[in-house]
Amino acid sequence: MSAVLDHPRKLLPGRFEFLMGLYAENYHRLTRLFAPQQLAPGQYVSRAGDGLDVHLHVQECHPYTLELELTYDFVDAHTGQRAPSAQLRMYTDAHVAEAMHCHPGRHLWQVLGPFPPAHTVFQHRLRMNGFLTRWLEYLAEQGHAVETLRLQ
Repeated sequence: MSAVLDHPRKLLPGRFEFLMGLYAENYHRLTRLFAPQQLAPGQYVSRAGDGLDVHLHVQECHPYTLELELTYDFVDAHTGQRAPSAQLRMYTDAHVAEAMHCHPGRHLWQVLGPFPPAHTVFQHRLRMNGFLTRWLEYLAEQGHAVETLRLQ
């Protein structure tokens, strides 16, 4: 028998492998879109033809990681913060980018509560990073790019 017929489940990635694939896809999309690893810390704005300014805040740069915030210039009526907003961490050595949280001004424990089950945290990370993948794709389709990015 072939290995495919003996172990058909090995053909499909598990949930963890799928999440790691999202992280890698987000890294490559973000790198093609704004190349943040080449930017100095600061606040940047991208103006494309869609009329919606995108703000990229390069918060911290370390040898192998970057801390970023990506947001539109909309203000959330409840928090007074820009929304949608994604707090990102890029690992330049591993070529992955993770959405840490997508709620303005809130940390993961504030969204999920104290001591959430591991499955709840995992599902939340899948949703956040799936959202980031779609958002980065949309931004590229709207014409946002390294060329449209300016230091504020």
